[in-house]
Amino acid sequence: MNNTLLVKKMDTKYSSRQIITLTALRVVIGWHFLYEGMFKYIGGVWSSRSFLLNSTGPLASLFKMWAQSDKAIHYIDMLNIWGLILIGLCLFLGFFERPAKLLGITLLSLYYFTYPPLSSAAAGLYADGNYWIVDRNLIEIASLLVLASFPTGYRTGLDRFMANYPVRSFFNKITGKPLKNK
Repeated sequence: MNNTLLVKKMDTKYSSRQIITLTALRVVIGWHFLYEGMFKYIGGVWSSRSFLLNSTGPLASLFKMWAQSDKAIHYIDMLNIWGLILIGLCLFLGFFERPAKLLGITLLSLYYFTYPPLSSAAAGLYADGNYWIVDRNLIEIASLLVLASFPTGYRTGLDRFMANYPVRSFFNKITGKPLKNK
């Protein structure tokens, strides 16, 4: 017996309440990313240098090395700002939802491992209180993981309209969700 056949792929039907709830979660997280990116962009003086220099996590030595290079900081700041803006827009609008979720998880994981709650508490750094292991980044990572399991963009986002365009095969590869003709 083939173990891979134990899990049967099903075409799941969601209730309206489930779709609304999952879409609301996606939109709220998208807004948070978009707001953070726009705030950093419009402010014009934001830099990740001090955030990286004071890192307490397992990658602290790498982050501190990057923080000492003006060129690296320039690129890190631009990637961070535009990453937040683009991930936020994609989640908010339900467009290229899957890659946006994966990139959001990656970015939040970097934030988490820069200042893991346990090592930050040991260093006496309390950005948002002392949560031991779970902080807002980990909660948002978990939320994006849930959303990755229940895609909504093809039902309530701009991904829904991609089925009618010639970029269908590219879209299918990027999103991992095959689109069907109606």
